[in-house]
Amino acid sequence: MIEVTPMRMEKVDLNLFVVFDALYQEQSVTRVAANLNLTQPAVSNALSRLRKLFDDPLFVRSPEGMLPTPVADNVVSDIRKALSLLGRSVTVNARFEPIHSEKVFRLGMNDLAESLLLPHLRLTVQKAAPNITIQSYYVDRATATEDLKAGSLDLLLDTPAVNAKEFGHQALGELPYVVAMRQEHPLAQQSLSLSAYLDNDHLHVSSRRKGRGQMDIALHGLGKRRRIKMRVQSYLVASQITKETDLLWTAPKVLANKTDLYLSPLPFKTEPLSWNLYWHKNAELDPASQWIRQIMAEVTRDVLNPDSAEGETD
Repeated sequence: MIEVTPMRMEKVDLNLFVVFDALYQEQSVTRVAANLNLTQPAVSNALSRLRKLFDDPLFVRSPEGMLPTPVADNVVSDIRKALSLLGRSVTVNARFEPIHSEKVFRLGMNDLAESLLLPHLRLTVQKAAPNITIQSYYVDRATATEDLKAGSLDLLLDTPAVNAKEFGHQALGELPYVVAMRQEHPLAQQSLSLSAYLDNDHLHVSSRRKGRGQMDIALHGLGKRRRIKMRVQSYLVASQITKETDLLWTAPKVLANKTDLYLSPLPFKTEPLSWNLYWHKNAELDPASQWIRQIMAEVTRDVLNPDSAEGETD
């Protein structure tokens, strides 16, 4: 095992190890100079620096050429492994081969996106890149943007409210809303009017402690207000509460369709929930980032438009 202290390692020119490997293989300063497109004095200088680094001659002249010393024999395997790892890292970063990659992608998203996208994302990634790992975290918007800047998040899935010049972004799709209620709810099996909607109690999902939701902003524009009697963090918890109470839950249709709740059209107009994908512009041309962004866009399209996905043929 090569033992080089951290202080010494900071001063080491990694090209010296390339020369070492070439000398070990060729056992000739002349041939190494030709193979590496260096002058013979440059190779000799590199060998002198290697000898100082390892405190050993490393290669000694003989009628058969420059023969390695026992120290050189002991370290050549480690040096070649290190060069191989460095070469593979550079190649992977330059080309990014999903089938061989062991990269970990860190995604920021809430539980709605997790429940809808992650199962499909896992299956898609498994086919193309079986050694890649996906990690998902919920972080608030301010923290998430800082994490993107710091590189501790690769992608953030959020609404178009994120606004920073240093981020690239891509619109992924829109999620229209419906009103969900238990099957035995008094309003089930009938047309839901705005007055009935406002006369009933509501469940609201938000990870924030305060602040109006998209429905409340739309109603405010109409001069109306709904009665929110319960506020929870999780969309999945919301579906269970709705099933067991008379609360109305205004939810994205693509999620509500996965429940056994009764669904009614929203009795007023509002914008759908929009999903955008964000990344730091430093990763704009990174092949790995480009790949996972494309996968995320394809998975989101298929999840939000299942009918069109099923209609596609090979």
